[in-house]
Amino acid sequence: MATNAPDRARRRVVITGWGMVTPLGLDAESSWEALRAGRSGIGPITQIEADDLPVKIAGEVKDFDPARYLPYKVVRRTDPYARYALVAAQEAVEHAKLTIDENNAHRVGVLIGSGYGPMKSNGEHVRDLDAKGPRAVPPMAAVTGAIDSAPGEISMATGATGPSRATSSACASGTDAVGEAVRWVRAGASDIVIAGGADDIITRVDIAGSGNAKALSSREGDPTEASRPFDEDRGGFVMAAGAGVVVLEAEEHALARGARILAEVVGYAASSDAYHWTAPHPEGTSVRRAMREALDDAGLTPDDVDYVNAHGTGTQLNDKTELASLRAVLGDRVEQIPVSSTKSMTGHMIGAAGAVEAIIGGLVINDGVVPPTINCHKPIDPSVNFVAHTAQRHDVDVVMSNSFGFGGHNAVLVLRRWIP
Repeated sequence: MATNAPDRARRRVVITGWGMVTPLGLDAESSWEALRAGRSGIGPITQIEADDLPVKIAGEVKDFDPARYLPYKVVRRTDPYARYALVAAQEAVEHAKLTIDENNAHRVGVLIGSGYGPMKSNGEHVRDLDAKGPRAVPPMAAVTGAIDSAPGEISMATGATGPSRATSSACASGTDAVGEAVRWVRAGASDIVIAGGADDIITRVDIAGSGNAKALSSREGDPTEASRPFDEDRGGFVMAAGAGVVVLEAEEHALARGARILAEVVGYAASSDAYHWTAPHPEGTSVRRAMREALDDAGLTPDDVDYVNAHGTGTQLNDKTELASLRAVLGDRVEQIPVSSTKSMTGHMIGAAGAVEAIIGGLVINDGVVPPTINCHKPIDPSVNFVAHTAQRHDVDVVMSNSFGFGGHNAVLVLRRWIP
């Protein structure tokens, strides 16, 4: 349990709303219910032709009818990743009971992370160009085919006229977006930021490439058993799609409008391995630095951490390196607290992963329930509580959420129960 008083020398940043679109559900409530129940969202690929692909399973967003949530013109011009981001953002704004109008719009920013952006739309445009010629390419293709299309759509839909942009750091994109948005609020550039991450790269190109790189699980049999973080029999991650978005506010702004404060983001740090495109540094040097600097930013010590939502992809190298880094940073604390990977159920949502997992951290603080690492039958370290198979009740005040991406991108967030 954290005992240190919050740092009042700087502007405090709190979460007042969140929204999710995941392979487990089309909103935060249904996704969280599935996570608590230990249900998997992984199954056979249905949205693309996969018979000849090296991997035929993924965490698809299921039963998502964009027409239920978005105007026809928006649906027509947007890639699925932007639709997921926009729907999650709308849920977050509604959850925060936030009204954006002419009085505050200029103080509301938007920052959305994505590893890859509108890959599905761009692939379709190329195919149409080759098959039908230049006139088949939509006039808006160059605009909505850009990685900033999600924050642009969110800005236009909500009326937010503060800074609006995208950030990209592979699998750390969502975490970096939330962390950098915190810095905007701390610096006074915005009072509110709609921040998060989104991706949908369940495409033939991405599944083929990642499968050929041996990064994806090719486990046969029940697809729900394919994602196995921290298990001896892990064999790669499972590609997934989704979005997670939070409403971040300056504490004084949230209090002034009577908002319910769900958690405080107290720490953030990022680093780079400068080592290899797909493999983590074997000693986890920069990973450890990111964890330590995030705790320093929070004004907390390793003894304050009550739960770690691990990056936990289920690859041989990531899980081994992450666990060694957690031991190096947290010491014996790593054996005293729960450490789980929700990617065992969601799959790896790439740029959305870190944002969704930060929301999960906030839900853990509020509900006192830690979601499990399913499929962890033979833990790589039996002395660590990976919350195998079944959710556990824990009083949690402080959560560390880790994200590490291809290219050596590392980002860590620290969330804390809000203390007035």
